Amino acid sequence: MSSLIYLKQKILKITSTIFILLVAIFRCSAKEHPCLVMTAKGMSEVRSGDKAPLFEAAKEQAVKRIELALKEPIDVPTPKDMGGGHTHEQHKRNYVNMHVAASLYQIDGNKKYADYVKTLLFEYEKIYKDLPKHPSTRSYARGKIFWQCLNDANWLFYTAQTYDAIYDYLSKSERKQLEKNLFIPFADYLSLENPRFFNRIHNHSTWGNAAVGMMGLAMGNDDLVQRALYGFQMSEKDANAKDNDGGYIFTDGKLKAGFLAQVDNAFSPDGYYTEGPYYHRYAMTPFMVFATALKNNKPELKIFEHNNGVLLKAVNALIYQTTMSGEFYPINDAQKGMSLSAGSVVSIIDITYGLSGDHSLLSIAELQNKVTLDQNGYLTALGIHQGKAKPFNKKSVELSDGGDGDQGAIGILRTKTQESELSVLFKYPSQGLGHGHFDKLSFMMYNGADEVLQDYGSARWVNVDQKSGGVYLPENKSWAKQTIAHNTIIVDRKSHFNGKYKNAVDAHSDPYYFNVTDPTFQIASASDTNAYNDVDLHRTLFLVNDPSFGAPMLIDLFSANSSNEHSYELPFQYMDHYMASEPRIESLPAKQLGEKHGYQHIYKEGEAKIIADNYSFNWFKDKNFYSITGSSSSGDNLILARLGASDPDFNLRRDGLMIHQKSGQKNVTFLSVIESHGHYSPISELPTNPFSQINGVKVLFESDAYCIFLVEHKSGKTMQICFSKQDTKPTSNHSVNAEGVTYNWSGTFNKIKIQNGHKTN
Repeated sequence: MSSLIYLKQKILKITSTIFILLVAIFRCSAKEHPCLVMTAKGMSEVRSGDKAPLFEAAKEQAVKRIELALKEPIDVPTPKDMGGGHTHEQHKRNYVNMHVAASLYQIDGNKKYADYVKTLLFEYEKIYKDLPKHPSTRSYARGKIFWQCLNDANWLFYTAQTYDAIYDYLSKSERKQLEKNLFIPFADYLSLENPRFFNRIHNHSTWGNAAVGMMGLAMGNDDLVQRALYGFQMSEKDANAKDNDGGYIFTDGKLKAGFLAQVDNAFSPDGYYTEGPYYHRYAMTPFMVFATALKNNKPELKIFEHNNGVLLKAVNALIYQTTMSGEFYPINDAQKGMSLSAGSVVSIIDITYGLSGDHSLLSIAELQNKVTLDQNGYLTALGIHQGKAKPFNKKSVELSDGGDGDQGAIGILRTKTQESELSVLFKYPSQGLGHGHFDKLSFMMYNGADEVLQDYGSARWVNVDQKSGGVYLPENKSWAKQTIAHNTIIVDRKSHFNGKYKNAVDAHSDPYYFNVTDPTFQIASASDTNAYNDVDLHRTLFLVNDPSFGAPMLIDLFSANSSNEHSYELPFQYMDHYMASEPRIESLPAKQLGEKHGYQHIYKEGEAKIIADNYSFNWFKDKNFYSITGSSSSGDNLILARLGASDPDFNLRRDGLMIHQKSGQKNVTFLSVIESHGHYSPISELPTNPFSQINGVKVLFESDAYCIFLVEHKSGKTMQICFSKQDTKPTSNHSVNAEGVTYNWSGTFNKIKIQNGHKTN
């Protein structure tokens, strides 16, 4: 009897095991859709949850867009144009409309939206197999639908999410037809047929990896997912090919490519993206969207914990790299005006809030005033509606560069004023791949949203057909990338690294000292020994907000040392309206300033010989008055210049710059104080504080190891600063005799204020 009971129990156990296995197999073969960023569970909660006004507004706007699209004939034109042209913009409009319509289908189940998407997808399925490469030959990796594979990857990236959202609306045979004739060939073209596009560390490749991987997840095609995650082996010819947009990464002779290699190598441990914030903003969309899809489908990868959780750090790092108004600092190849309100950043913020529940992100979403049409956008809108938003603290911060954080950094200094914020981005990272500029130790300065001293950004009109379809213009290389287009030292009128990418790609500047513990006296310091063969550069910025000195000011201490004599020039890109200077700048007939390294694009409009130990330069911009007061030597020159020379197609803005020139010297120090000190009202027609509050600046002592200098206010108050250039240990003691006075201090720096004969620190 007991044997019979045992046998029954055994049979029952085996039967149960088989049942469990069958259920598991069934679940694997019948994965719920949507399953990428949208999930079946998440969208169910959206449909059943409380109303969130911002989400409802996004839905209403989407309905209006698609209802208009439904009234228009389906248009899938033969690819012909570059960015800005009809075919380019129509195909872009198609994939955006498909994504929006599929999202609406998930929200309210209206089949007309799914049917619209289905119709468009099959129109693409009809043409794709016979499409040649795009007729434009401008790209190193030509697409089929668009002029470059990057835009084709955009199409597949959003179409993967579209397909996932209407997956269950399509029949099995329809899915098979689309996958066989459109999606798999499309993914193979982006990857196997374009290894230079797919198998490298670059924002283009991130889009390619994510597009192929997202479609693989939507289809349940693990071959595509593995290819996206790890790349693939290439021919020897392709493996040895490189270009000026970046290169492949090898470890022990083996190719390291794919999405996980992007996560490991494109960011520093602080989350800084090596190509700068403009491309960080662009690349973070595929990073965060594909990572979310991996989290939902391959949780064993622990993608958001990968590389010490760098993806979430990168979101904060991106926000830090914006001005008070939310615009990205335009370093490297950047179009000015790009901001946190960009659609790509909206999805990043919503996803990150959905993951972290960090209420400070809701204040960014409030600034954006829009959300995505998925459960992350809904949660964000609901959080705002429930009053959970908290301010995001955009603090002063230093962000390292390089996969290991050892390839320089950027420093961002901020200080509040009564009505605004003064902010400075100091640039001392690596080159930034092919989008980098030749501008070691440059900086840009903002008063709120207004540029005080600019970085030119890129010479490009994105998606503007009149300007070559939106590609980088020739002047991007001949002007925007050159050193003279930035606020940093140029030696002998030659750009850093002689303006050659191959000289710059493996070099970086070195952080020296960064201290923002005192919000009234913040310091960022860095050096560079690579920009020129025989010149060492060291620059230190002091952002001072001391009420006794009036408005906040930036003190710029910049030294260059060489064993040979050189001509040194330090430009300040003031852009707008010159008001006055001492010495007075004499107007001259406009004359081209040079022949190469960007100087061919500059007209010299005026010049002044300096005979005193100080100069001043006063200008007006955006209703505000600004001044530079600098130390100088007899024989120095001030040059007033303006863009516009050698520009036959009028591609460059006619911005102004001032150049402080020192010639025939081995070692030089530029000490400058930059102030935002006054305002003009066009209503009252009255200026307030239009003149500088600084009486003068002076270097008291300079050596390889130390610099001691003073800044004198017009009231007679003086600030003396002692700075150690070779020792950052907080316990080190220093003693320097300068002009008969002995200065003793501990640590890297010491600040001494003298007022009415009394010293204070």
